[in-house]
Amino acid sequence: MPGNDERKPMRIWLDADACPVKEQVYRVANRYGVPVSVVANAPLRIPPQAGIELVVVPGTPDAADDWIAEHAVPGELVLTADIPLAARVVPRGVRCLDFRGGEFTPSRVGDALAARDLNAYLRDLGVGGRGPAPFAPRDRSRFASLLDAAVSSMARARVTASRPPGSGSSRPD
Repeated sequence: MPGNDERKPMRIWLDADACPVKEQVYRVANRYGVPVSVVANAPLRIPPQAGIELVVVPGTPDAADDWIAEHAVPGELVLTADIPLAARVVPRGVRCLDFRGGEFTPSRVGDALAARDLNAYLRDLGVGGRGPAPFAPRDRSRFASLLDAAVSSMARARVTASRPPGSGSSRPD
């Protein structure tokens, strides 16, 4: 697994299989100049935009998730709807957003994993619910807003961390 080198640029890891918000990711990445690794089980079209790379990981349905989990390091951002993937990266200090505009935090990812397992159990018993609501325009908007805020704050934190001690933003009076 790569080390956490502060001189290494921040990266967005996009779990792209069935991702409904790819265009929003590309726009925010372009705005902030952040590289994106689009990880999928099969080839996808990606825009001819600098900093966007496609990583095709054939094999099992979880191969793309495994690849992201192995490569994402603290200070980077993972975008996924996959709760088990979030549960693998969040405890390691990798920030993780879902496609509906929520953030997987250490406490939320545990709750989400438990709810996922409970719902699977209920479905196996034949008591399952309707599943998640259809993806709506408000989900896309909420995701775009959270993504922009997350990338902006992570970029600011990275700049602050890379400054030598005592070189704060002092302004003459």
